[in-house]
Amino acid sequence: MHDKINVGVIGAGSISDLHINGYLQNPDVRLYALCDIDSELLEKKALKYNIDKKYTDYNEMLKLKELDAVSVCTWNSMHAPCTIAALNAGKHVLCEKPMSVSARDAQLMKDAADKNKKLLMIGFVRRFGNDCEILKDFIESDFFGDIYYTKATYIRKIGNPGGWFGDVKRSGGGPLIDLGVHVIDLVRYLLGNPRPVSVYGATFDKLGDRKNIKGKRVYKSAGSSDNDICSVEDLATAMIRFDNGTVLSVETSFSLHTKNDEGKIELFGTKGGARLNPELELYTEANNYLADISLDADTALSFDGLFSNEINHFVSCTKNEARCISPADDGIEIMKILDAIYESAKTCREVIL
Repeated sequence: MHDKINVGVIGAGSISDLHINGYLQNPDVRLYALCDIDSELLEKKALKYNIDKKYTDYNEMLKLKELDAVSVCTWNSMHAPCTIAALNAGKHVLCEKPMSVSARDAQLMKDAADKNKKLLMIGFVRRFGNDCEILKDFIESDFFGDIYYTKATYIRKIGNPGGWFGDVKRSGGGPLIDLGVHVIDLVRYLLGNPRPVSVYGATFDKLGDRKNIKGKRVYKSAGSSDNDICSVEDLATAMIRFDNGTVLSVETSFSLHTKNDEGKIELFGTKGGARLNPELELYTEANNYLADISLDADTALSFDGLFSNEINHFVSCTKNEARCISPADDGIEIMKILDAIYESAKTCREVIL
């Protein structure tokens, strides 16, 4: 390992900016190379960040012996091929969520990491948020008692980003695999990563990407256009049961006839409950009275430094200074859940894991 870790980024879309800025802020990293199949986008991003080594073929970039690690920031269907190639080339990998488009591909990625004795970390960035840290503090102090029921909601009123996000061949799915993965993983992480045992899910494609709607589009991917196809669900819902008896109810959408966007999680335990929406509220009993608690602290998720926290952890793990808190094993479990939800939606039956 060099005095500084030489890092390359595969995929120059919007999410890459968050990775790149995190690396640039880390004194132990040298941003070394960039790759994207879109040569125009590649040139633009390389110029923005003053990156000399530019590639349109990730296999060519991975031939750089001095490259120590890579971030994989491609569309979802390329996560597995890029990650496996990087691991086989002897590089550590931080792969964006979701880990892949199937649990099978996710397992192949972990197998490559194990074979090459390299780190494979999955970009579950919500694990590195201030809100997660506060909630874990209360859970570990037994504020909630036995948490037996949880809810996770990530709803957009009109939020299909277009581009590859709406193309199931590249994305693997719609809001479930793009948005739901964040809150499903956050709840599971807060619960101590219990094993999923059964899933019942449903998906709907009633509204599509709603190109007819006039007005400003808030969510738009870098490669979106008026000719984008939409072959993903616009709403997904599921009930997930874990081996510790806890149940998680999930709702997530790109497009829904509702008043506002929502992003919240709720925990219900034998001693107390909580709602994160986005500020944290706590509910319990005090001297046999019902009590609602608000904290004198910044409990809403702060995006300032969020990805830097994740990047710093990845760098620390590559230097063997920290144990990875977002490992490949967790990515596989989440992919099993997502696979099962889509399978349940297709068969209209519960899926046993």
